[in-house]
Amino acid sequence: MSKRDYYEVLGVAKNASDDDLKKAYRRLAMKLHPDRNPGDTAAEERFKEASEAYEVLADPQRRSIYDRHGHEGLDRSGGAGGGFGAGGFADIFGDVFSDIFGGGRGGGPRRGSDLRYSMELTLEQAATGAAETIRIPSQETCGECSGHGTANGKPAPKCPTCAGAGQVRVQQGFFVLQQSCPHCRGRGTQVSDPCRPCRGAGRVRKEKTLEVKIPAGVDTGDRIRLNGEGEPGERGATPGDLYVQITVLPHDFFERDGTDLHCAVTIDMVTAALGGEMEVPTLNGKAQLKIPEGTQNGKVFRLRGMGLKSVRGAATGDLLCAVVVETPVKLNRRQKELLREFADSLAGSDASHNPESSSWLDRARKFIEEHLKA
Repeated sequence: MSKRDYYEVLGVAKNASDDDLKKAYRRLAMKLHPDRNPGDTAAEERFKEASEAYEVLADPQRRSIYDRHGHEGLDRSGGAGGGFGAGGFADIFGDVFSDIFGGGRGGGPRRGSDLRYSMELTLEQAATGAAETIRIPSQETCGECSGHGTANGKPAPKCPTCAGAGQVRVQQGFFVLQQSCPHCRGRGTQVSDPCRPCRGAGRVRKEKTLEVKIPAGVDTGDRIRLNGEGEPGERGATPGDLYVQITVLPHDFFERDGTDLHCAVTIDMVTAALGGEMEVPTLNGKAQLKIPEGTQNGKVFRLRGMGLKSVRGAATGDLLCAVVVETPVKLNRRQKELLREFADSLAGSDASHNPESSSWLDRARKFIEEHLKA
């Protein structure tokens, strides 16, 4: 079976630079590596093909032979799988995979882990913003050993296995991979007599107090990041961040919809019929709501600008008040008589007093008549 063109395998032009070759191979290796495609023999074969192509084209001498004479020229000069000495393909492959899987030459201390803190707020706090004080567990540099992890407080000697790099290179055929040093677990140092307070870790667990500024308008699911307030990094590396996760608690009176607020306003039937004015609560105090004559149950009134500020802009939401008309209960004899007199006064009049019920009755009669005829 004839071999494919190496440039075609990597998907690059014949004048591709060394950097272009490396990027193309990195992309294919990320996609086709056997560890990422367990049991996929087709991906494994393509991975081997890409590795062979990169092995040849990354070497100036063999690339020159291949450009002039193709696969036959490589076979005559020693084949596609040989020809590298010290610092050859094994080093190139190691560089590529250190980029793919992390690490890199010399290893280095790891960045500190990020932390998450869950914070519950009332709707009022979310609306106005707040400055909340929190206490979180933290890892701090051990004062007994100054972070070295040794009983005498002096820097620990370098790990003899990795020479202080924290990583070792493992040869697998012609592949060279980098991984954390198994002897020092990536620390790069060897602590034979550990510090007692921190047990050789160089850090001790404590609590710290932080002030979190909550912007007005935050909602459930929002996160506030405090840079550098997470776990400290190893051996002086960059600390992680602290993410404060916001949950806004349900409110007794209002329901939130983004920056808008919704509430129910109960009125009596007389106010609904004759109109009136009433006070309604808002998050900033109270507001006057005008009820026009003939207000029906379910009518929604919008009070503009009475909602919440947007945490991402200057816009402010509205307060939407849904009217609930309450039917009177436990009437005495005189009150019932007055209602009957009122009902009698409407008898025989047109549908202008009760347009909704008249319309409903007409539709109901029509449906019944059509149904009975069918």
